[in-house]
This record gives sequence, structure tokens and C-alpha cells, in this order.
Amino acid sequence: MFKEALQGMVDGVEGGMAGLLMDFEGIPLESYAKGDSPFDIETVGAEVSVVVKAIQRASEMLDAGDTREVAFKSAKMVTLIRVLNENYFVAITMSPEGNLGKGRFLLRVAAPKLVEELG
Repeated sequence: MFKEALQGMVDGVEGGMAGLLMDFEGIPLESYAKGDSPFDIETVGAEVSVVVKAIQRASEMLDAGDTREVAFKSAKMVTLIRVLNENYFVAITMSPEGNLGKGRFLLRVAAPKLVEELG
């Protein structure tokens, strides 16, 4: 189920390269990458899990509520992250020219189904 959900997100958005379901310790549960993806999505996920945890701590310190979504854009990729719960997040990596709005939408729609499957 996880692989199909990730593939649906990546293939369903213009510029999609890879998707990942990972815990906050940097351990991937599942990943999917198109054959031409120039990045190792599991390495990307492990590195951004540290950043997302720091953002979560900052949100708590600011009393801003739970972190739900994080995005970052670089010259070669855009990574969108949706926090599923206290243990897991889902991410999609796209080309900088990709459709960010649709990527965010697909993450938001997939999140409840992934949470349900995580049990």
C-alpha cells in the first residue's frame, strides 16, 4: 500500500522525482523513485528529518502548534514534507519547475490513508 501511494503521488505531479515514507529517526519505511531521479530519496529524507525535528522544536517553543508541513527549494529540487504523526512523515521531491500546488494537494490527500495504514 505504501509503495503504491508514493508512486501515485510522484507520478501524479508534473516534475515528480521521488517519494518517501520515513520515521523521524531517519529510517525509511518505503520509497519510490522514477528511474531518472538524480537524487537518493532515502538520503534526502534522512537529512531533512533532522531539519523537520528542529522546526518542530521551534514551533513548540513559540507555542505555534504542531508542525504540519515543511517545504524547501534549492537550485535542483523541491522537497515537500507532510508530518503524519509524532513518528512519521511523507515527502515528495520534485524538479524546481514542478507543480508545487498539486504536490502539496497530493500529500494532503494521501496523509490520512497513510496514517490509517500505519495503525
